[in-house]
Amino acid sequence: MNDLAPDRTILITGGAGFIGSALCRRLVAGGRTRVINLDKLTYAGSLASLADIADAPNYRFVRGDIGDSALVERLLAEEGVDSIMHLAAESHVDRSIAGPAVFVDTNIVGTFRLLEAALAYWRRLAAEGRRRFRFHHISTDEVFGDLPSDHGCFSEESPYRPSSPYAASKAAADHLVRAWHRTYGLPVVLSNCSNNYGPYQHPEKLIPFMIARAIRGETLPIYGTGMNIRDWLHVDDHVRALEAIERSGTPGASYMVGGREERSNIAVVTSICDLIDERLPRADGASRRCLIRFVEDRYGHDQRYAIDPSRIEQELGWRAEIGFEAGLAATVDWYLASPPAAGPLSQ
Repeated sequence: MNDLAPDRTILITGGAGFIGSALCRRLVAGGRTRVINLDKLTYAGSLASLADIADAPNYRFVRGDIGDSALVERLLAEEGVDSIMHLAAESHVDRSIAGPAVFVDTNIVGTFRLLEAALAYWRRLAAEGRRRFRFHHISTDEVFGDLPSDHGCFSEESPYRPSSPYAASKAAADHLVRAWHRTYGLPVVLSNCSNNYGPYQHPEKLIPFMIARAIRGETLPIYGTGMNIRDWLHVDDHVRALEAIERSGTPGASYMVGGREERSNIAVVTSICDLIDERLPRADGASRRCLIRFVEDRYGHDQRYAIDPSRIEQELGWRAEIGFEAGLAATVDWYLASPPAAGPLSQ
C-alpha cells in the first residue's frame, strides 16, 4: 500500500463485479485514491474478489442499488466524491434474451437515476470541485452491433446498432450519459471495451465456463460453428485504461478500449483444452478437444467484434500489455487453483 494520503475519492458502482472488483483492487492498492464501492450484490457480485482490500483504510463497501437516489446522494455528499465510475450493469446476453426487463431497470433506469443524483451533487460543488468532477460511464463494444468476419473495426465514430436486449440497454445508457453532458454540462467521459477475461470472472462467461467444464471432463458446448470472433482484453489492462480515462480523459469524449487480440470462439476453446491438458492430463490420455460440441446458435448472435483503440493509445498513452496467449495461460492457472462452478453459457 502506498503511504501517501489519497488525493481523490471515487464512487465505483458495481465494484463487486468482475471488472469493478479489479478496478477497486488496483485503485486501493495504489494508495492515492479513496474508493467507495456501491454494489447491490446480485448473483454476479462477489465479496471474495475484494477480500484483499476489505480492511484497507482507503476502501469502503456499501451494499445498495444505484436506483436508490437517496442513498447515492447521501454517499456523494458525505464522502466528498470527486468522480463516479459507473460499472453497475446486467451484462449477460442470454439472460437479456430470456428476461429483458431487469436489463431495462438496471442499465437504463438505474443509469438515469445515477445521472440525476450526480448532476444535483455536481451543481452544488464549488468551482474547483465542479472542475475536478467526472462521471465515467463504462460500456461495451456490443452497442455497435457486429462487423464482417474479415475487415473493419469499431471506433469512436461507429454508429450504434445493438443486436441483443443487453446491448440495446447499454446503448440507451450511453445516449443518456451523452445527453446529460450536452444538455446540462455534466462533465462525463465514456469508454467502450472489448471482451474481458481474467481472474474472478463469473462462470457464466465463455472462458471460465469452458475452463470449469473442461476440468470436470464435461462437454464443451459452442454456439453455431464457433467462428464468431471477439477481441480479447485482459481485465488488468482494462482497469489501467479506466484509471487513465478517469484521470486524463477529455470531458464529453469517448474512448475505445481493446486488446488487438481477435480470436474465434472455437480457437479460444481449443486453446483452453490444450492448456488444461498440459497441466491436468486425462487418465485416458485423450485431448479435451474431444469434449467440444456445436449447439444451436443464439438468437441475434453477432459475428465479430473488433476495436480500434488508437485514440486512447495516442491521447492517453495507454496500450494493452498482456498478450492473449500469456493472459489465457495465467487465467487457466488461476482457475485451476480456484475452480469455478460452470454457469449458463455466454459467448
